[in-house]
Amino acid sequence: QVQLVESGGGLVQPGGSLRLSCAATGIIFSVYTMGWYRQAPGKQRELVAGIGSGGVTNYADSVKGRFTISRDNAKTTVYLQMNSLKPEDTAVYYCKATRRILAITYDYWGQGTQVTVSS
Repeated sequence: QVQLVESGGGLVQPGGSLRLSCAATGIIFSVYTMGWYRQAPGKQRELVAGIGSGGVTNYADSVKGRFTISRDNAKTTVYLQMNSLKPEDTAVYYCKATRRILAITYDYWGQGTQVTVSS
């Protein structure tokens, strides 16, 4: 059974930092592309950052220079370090694991963790 469990969310003041973690079980973690997505109230879910199996990263323009995604294959965990947080970063943050084998895509999602940026 595949499980992605996020942690590290919470309430933080503007300008503060948080580190999200997503622990994966039930998959061969090292071959999966891992991503962090977020969904704010009334908005569509959007990609925040992704990291491929080889370590290549990509970021949404809104978080470039502030957020850093990383992975530890030995711990089967992906991280999102969030610095200089802004109120507009408030959302539920979700972890996603993706693998494509020929024409089939395998996607798994975590349950989400709330991040609130407010004074």
